[in-house]
Amino acid sequence: MRDSPVELSPAQFRSIGHDLVDRIADFLTSLPARPVAPDTTPHELRAKLRTDDRLPDAGADPAAIVREAAELMFDNSTFNGHPRFFGYITSSASPIGALADLLAASVNSNCGLWVASPMAAEIERQCIRWIAELIGYSPDCGGLLVSGGNMANMVCFIAAIRAQAGWNVRADGVARRRLAAYASSEVHNWLHKAVDICGLGLDAARAIPVDASLSMDLDALKKQIAEDRAAGWQPAVVIGTGGSVSTGAIDPLPELAALCAAESIWFHVDGAYGAPAAVLDDAPAALHAIAMADSVAVDPHKWLYAPLEAGCALVRRPDVLRDAFSFHPPYYHSDAHADDPPINFHEWGPQNSRSFRALKVWLTMRQVGRAGHARMIDDDIALSREMYRRAAEHAELEALTQSLSITTFRYVPPDFDGNEEYLNQLNTELLARLQRGGRVFLSNAVLGTRFALRACIVNFRTTKVGV
Repeated sequence: MRDSPVELSPAQFRSIGHDLVDRIADFLTSLPARPVAPDTTPHELRAKLRTDDRLPDAGADPAAIVREAAELMFDNSTFNGHPRFFGYITSSASPIGALADLLAASVNSNCGLWVASPMAAEIERQCIRWIAELIGYSPDCGGLLVSGGNMANMVCFIAAIRAQAGWNVRADGVARRRLAAYASSEVHNWLHKAVDICGLGLDAARAIPVDASLSMDLDALKKQIAEDRAAGWQPAVVIGTGGSVSTGAIDPLPELAALCAAESIWFHVDGAYGAPAAVLDDAPAALHAIAMADSVAVDPHKWLYAPLEAGCALVRRPDVLRDAFSFHPPYYHSDAHADDPPINFHEWGPQNSRSFRALKVWLTMRQVGRAGHARMIDDDIALSREMYRRAAEHAELEALTQSLSITTFRYVPPDFDGNEEYLNQLNTELLARLQRGGRVFLSNAVLGTRFALRACIVNFRTTKVGV
């Protein structure tokens, strides 16, 4: 028998695993009493890790180092599962999702090629269909699980550029004609990464002004498209935001869909955050236009409560994804099941080697169901509205915006003399102290020239008491 230093005996695995599960269960129970974030510095953390030490020649006791790793994480992390974490759009993660990651890592399926991951591939296929159904999108779409919103949007964007160009971009590149992409000035910066990576140039990303509700100005978009056509540009993609990262603002998606249809422009919805709210009976009406999009990005690790990493790219026509990403290297030859062709997900996105991200999403959706997701999302929105109400009632807080589950506000001292620059500096320092203090974790938004405190609730552990 080979004696491998990385192997664990069944008895060792059970002992270490049982102990770790017990520790995790205790940690989750203790979350409300812990600081949301540690008050520490990079130097202090490096000292705890002894980062200047060289890689030891001899290995260590596995039980001891797992215990040490758990304590390091429990005592020195920012907890997005904490009931008072309102910082970024990263949800508290479902416990069943954590178990799913253990199971997925143990089987270690490589989800690029069907024959290397048959059950995992079929679970991912079903999971994609369920996500599409949940948000009101065509269940016959193509799609795949990726790392997060940046990659989900980028996969859709690459597919859109290939489909819209009108020439063989794979063979000839993108230099034949200038392609333009349109989004509101509130768009997440994935778009700037996308036009850069695709070689379109940063000036291909057209920032369209927003109205008072921070939604895209439709007339400004029409004017920009007309000006670009006259100047020799090819309008290729319009991105409608279904819940902006700063304030949760929703663009006029139905009107954007109609405009894109009339102008033969690809209509993409960045629903990384807000798309799951379409499941609600009283969902914002604009979200129903997700059904008309050519592609949609959704982040299950945002408002579907899956552990990181889990993004989802959905494209109405599966052939567009294959045209954008499919290659057939000789080392991936497989003619099995020719009469019942499976999906090889390496042909639908940029990765060949792919982890089994779908399992944690699939198990969470099975545990919760459609009604459970609707209830949790509705609860988050109600809590956000309650936070806005309380901020508006507080004498020294100015409530600014509320949309979906994001509320923004700022501190205004009683002796405020109208100096906005001072007020911005004051709230910047207040945010830093709140984050260091560990009681609550907020982030910020910039609304015009105003620095705002921002609270986003995508957290099934948050309650009114916690707010």
